[in-house]
Amino acid sequence: MIAQLTGLVAQKHGMDVVIDCHGVGYAVSIPLSTSDIVPAIGQSVTLLTIMVVREDVMQLYGFGSAPERDAFKLLTSIQGIGGRIALGILSSSSLADLRNALVQGNLAFLQRLPGIGKKTAERLVVELREKFVGVVPDGESAAVSQLPQIAEDAISALQALGYARTAAEKSVKTALASNPEASSSSETLIRLALRQ
Repeated sequence: MIAQLTGLVAQKHGMDVVIDCHGVGYAVSIPLSTSDIVPAIGQSVTLLTIMVVREDVMQLYGFGSAPERDAFKLLTSIQGIGGRIALGILSSSSLADLRNALVQGNLAFLQRLPGIGKKTAERLVVELREKFVGVVPDGESAAVSQLPQIAEDAISALQALGYARTAAEKSVKTALASNPEASSSSETLIRLALRQ
């Protein structure tokens, strides 16, 4: 099995990259959170990977961190959740938010994730509530969610416009960092975040 790849970024298209490892190009599917840390074409990168082999396909999935890879393994252990849906979940939610939703049994949050209906959301809570606690420790979970209320409002507005939670959160944080005065108005913050 291929557990890790280190090489040069040969191609990068959204959630798919090709990593050139000494002349061999590996096509790897990645979540948006990992896409953010993959450097420009020609630069070196290391990805932790999971190789899925089935009768009709061999697919390589890549991750920027061990917790992301562990979360992917747990998600794909659930009946009805394949690799693409698991990537969509990891792209639409931070690990901390996903962990909190599972621990709290927040079915409404889980059903907003791509490919997740009511029955699958219930199955996720029942089967992963305890297992997922080890993926993201409590301290990290608290640190991730310490955003001012105005920032949370802006993130929610961006999600309502169709942006993934991770992309919306990144844009809002960038907007706040470059324009601290934006924290006084959610409208201003949303406008600045959309420019990102």
